[in-house]
Amino acid sequence: MLTLIGLLTICSLVVLLLIGRMSPVLPLIVVPLLGALAAGFGPEAISGFFTDGIGRVTAIATMFVFAITFFGVLQDTGLFRPLIGGMVRLTRGNVIAVTVATAVIGMLAHLDGAGATTFLLTIPALLPLYKQLRMSPYLMLLLLAIGAGIFNMLPWAGPLGRASAVTGIEVTELWRPLIAVQGVGVVLLVALAALLGWREQRRIAAGKNGDEGVLVETSSDLHEPSAEELALERPRLLWANAALFLAVLVSLFSGVLPAGYIFMIGLCLALLINYPGGKAQMQRISAHAPAALSMGMIILAAGSMLGIFTGTGMLTSIAQDLAQVLPAPLVGQMHIVLGLFGLPMELMLSTDAYYFGLLPVTLEVVGAQGVEPASVVYALTIGNIIGTFISPFSPALWLALGLAGLDLGRHIRYSLWWMWGFSLVLFGAAWALGLF
Repeated sequence: MLTLIGLLTICSLVVLLLIGRMSPVLPLIVVPLLGALAAGFGPEAISGFFTDGIGRVTAIATMFVFAITFFGVLQDTGLFRPLIGGMVRLTRGNVIAVTVATAVIGMLAHLDGAGATTFLLTIPALLPLYKQLRMSPYLMLLLLAIGAGIFNMLPWAGPLGRASAVTGIEVTELWRPLIAVQGVGVVLLVALAALLGWREQRRIAAGKNGDEGVLVETSSDLHEPSAEELALERPRLLWANAALFLAVLVSLFSGVLPAGYIFMIGLCLALLINYPGGKAQMQRISAHAPAALSMGMIILAAGSMLGIFTGTGMLTSIAQDLAQVLPAPLVGQMHIVLGLFGLPMELMLSTDAYYFGLLPVTLEVVGAQGVEPASVVYALTIGNIIGTFISPFSPALWLALGLAGLDLGRHIRYSLWWMWGFSLVLFGAAWALGLF
């Protein structure tokens, strides 16, 4: 009976997350509560489940609130704009150089972990160049999406935070083994960009029509920052901000302090250096508070959900019954199989549904076979993360399509096989490195 209630609860949760008619916070809180009540648990027991679940994710939520605000403030200062602008200027006229630079720019722009910011910074700057050279903007979006996917494995980007909330493993501990995978991904993407650039160059030279999409007429002016953005930039403090950014990264890697505390300190220093005065500082905090609080609330809501799933024994019951049904060789390798098909699954599952619906069940199933939780996270994350910006459930992708005047269906047709192939190669590299 508990298995049936658990499956109905998880399926209901996934469906509501996929429909997207309400904030993820609502189904994450309400659906598990109804499931616990249906399973016969009273208010006292549910209160205990809630307390245990929230305790597991408080540090993660804190990290996200301050990390998102910290990177938002650095973005306000214009720290990354000169890098992107400089690379765009260096690549004019050379198709292969343009594709390689596009890949690098996509990765650099995603250092703050925000997909919307990545596309806002890059597409308006690159689109006129692609138009001028008669290059396909779908190629541009493919390279930006893969680059952003690689750097979406950063601890403050979102997926690892969700995985950390589910497993209870500190997010920077999850990230450290992934640094090598990201390094491999960077090299692979540069090579892929050069290959696709060579192919695009041959297409243009042959006079063949490319899938150029609907290019917006005003694109040549979109990359210019607004007056408000210019007022916030601090070009004279570029090196100070760069040093602060590197110091935060080094501190995260070394683990000298908890991640949340590092971002607290980093945010304080960023505000003191760039925006002296209480009013100016509160304005910057308020500007980034919606995004920070939204992610923090999702993590806390996920904590309450996982507390109920764990406390009621739903996940354990589901895992035990699945282990009896599934073929014995598949039980201990379930995370590997799901990882191999993670990218196409991204077309059917939102990020929240993937990490809060699929991951907990997989952990329970393979955990009984002695598989470490971190290995499960790595298999599922590396398997699907490259496809983050091909999913129709990604709001940032819709922004990118709007900026470039492109069609979702044509983007999927153009990018899916390249992205899945890239994902499988990266998956193989992670396996060779011993991550699972």
